[in-house]
Amino acid sequence: MGVVITVAPTGPIATTAENSTLPTQPLEIAAAVHAAYLEGAAVAHLHFRDENERPTADLGIARDTIAAIEERCPILIQVSTGVGLSVSFEDRERLVELRPRMATLNPCTMSFGSGEFRNPPDGVRRLAARMQELGVKPELEIYDTGHLDACLRMRDEGLLDGPLQFSIVLGVAGGAAATPDNLLTLVRRLPEGAVWQIIAIGKANLELTAIGLALGGNARAGMEDTLYLRKGEMTQGNTPLVARTAQLIRDLDLSVASVDETVSLLGLPV
Repeated sequence: MGVVITVAPTGPIATTAENSTLPTQPLEIAAAVHAAYLEGAAVAHLHFRDENERPTADLGIARDTIAAIEERCPILIQVSTGVGLSVSFEDRERLVELRPRMATLNPCTMSFGSGEFRNPPDGVRRLAARMQELGVKPELEIYDTGHLDACLRMRDEGLLDGPLQFSIVLGVAGGAAATPDNLLTLVRRLPEGAVWQIIAIGKANLELTAIGLALGGNARAGMEDTLYLRKGEMTQGNTPLVARTAQLIRDLDLSVASVDETVSLLGLPV
């Protein structure tokens, strides 16, 4: 079986003022995802923006974006319920009513840069239960060791079905730093049978992606995580980042997972 590549084309923070190739509108995001699919991405991790580029949980914008992607390619849809720090948890959790194949589940409230990323315990459990009802696979985003413990408690409560799917997010101010030691610590503590990927934010992106692949993890690439292809060189869209990741996988004598392989690897509901 191969390595799953997830493309994260937009995110909640970067703007076109920082990199003019960032896709923010539904058709722009759809085009970026399609190009990433052609380079080997099997999963699209989606954030949505309004006409002013602000993060939004608007169901109409989300539907339009997903529909535009589905018209172009069969990539698997993973919706972010993180959305953005300015959007309420109650608005964010409604996105799972669109019934994507996957959606993020962030287990803990935390400092996030200069703001606060609110994930109240009762709300997180309510969202986990609703995702279970709808057959939406949780992508468990953990930014520190205590976040992993919170996920394991939800598993023990019966709110999460296996195999558990983790994204280890390192490099956010307020979470664990993007270092090999922190990655190893979290990987060693993952439960048996879990599938995982590393999400390294900023300048450590390429280094930790390579280490994660060597440790048996999957990979994420895209402008949510870095706006640079290399030091001092802005990326010209998401495609170069995805292509670089696919080449890295092949250079390690691994294969890039197809969409069908990814459904099996991630244990997605039919």
